[in-house]
Amino acid sequence: MDPLVLVILIVVVALAFDFINGFHDAANSVATIVATRVLSPFHAVLWAAFWNFIAFIGTGTGVASTVGKGLVDLTLVTPYVILAGLIGAIVWDLVTWWWGLPTSSSHALFGGYAGAAIAAAGFKAIIVSGWIRILTFIVVAPMLGMLLAYTLMILVHWIFRESTPKQMDKYFRRLQLVSAAIFSYSHGSNDAQKTAGVITGVLVTSGYLKTFDVPTWVIVAAYSAIGLGTMSGGWRIVRTMGAKLTRLKPRGGFCAETAAASSILFSTFLHMPVSTTHVTAGAIAGVGSIQRIKAVRWRIATNIVWAWVLTIPASGIVGWLCHHVLSLFVGK
Repeated sequence: MDPLVLVILIVVVALAFDFINGFHDAANSVATIVATRVLSPFHAVLWAAFWNFIAFIGTGTGVASTVGKGLVDLTLVTPYVILAGLIGAIVWDLVTWWWGLPTSSSHALFGGYAGAAIAAAGFKAIIVSGWIRILTFIVVAPMLGMLLAYTLMILVHWIFRESTPKQMDKYFRRLQLVSAAIFSYSHGSNDAQKTAGVITGVLVTSGYLKTFDVPTWVIVAAYSAIGLGTMSGGWRIVRTMGAKLTRLKPRGGFCAETAAASSILFSTFLHMPVSTTHVTAGAIAGVGSIQRIKAVRWRIATNIVWAWVLTIPASGIVGWLCHHVLSLFVGK
């Protein structure tokens, strides 16, 4: 295949993944605000999509660099490896979306990319230090979200200790518009950069860029794709995240969104790609457990955790298989 045509194809597939990431992870941005009935589903996704796109302002490209060159050695892979990794991530995302499982699009991307790289060059293609950091934040980010949400709920109950639940809900229904915007901003700031990193990696391995510097057009395209994806919704997963995991009031939704956004923005500041799904679920569980441990439907939470655990190896296997299938046709 002509090198330029191949690069264009991979960029299109990467943006398709970004779009799928948007509707797959739409639940992260709108689950709480829909569950508390602050906004209708339609208006909620419009609000979230706008802030997803605006997130390209002021968030840099550190996460893009970590994903693009910090997990796999670019000197040992070809554009076909990146294409196979993207296909693996997309397949796993679509399967879990159909099942209504809030798995991580980010981890699907990591797994698919790694699986394809291993198929092409063996385990030497994997940058171990980068993976140690990623795997550490798989645990740290949702736990931080849970802890912050729990702490915020305690503060809210103390500050409004003399207010009735009805009065509290009146205030927090308005505040949730702010917290939802902040969360959507954090979601875009982290997730869109992952696709930008992959596209830049393709440009480097194809020789169109000499150094790993993310072009402006790549940034705009990635943030546009995830915003459009969020606008398309993802209601199977919204129902799981916003209704099945625990019952939320506006004050709980505000605390969950604020806590999750803080955890994600902290990770973005450290140039760490994290799962917004992980962080959101952790924050929602933290809000639910402030009432009593049984307020969280731990059976649902356990199923979500198992889906997370399986995502990287499962998408890695799909990426590995995709590379071998591509090799039959192109010999790469």
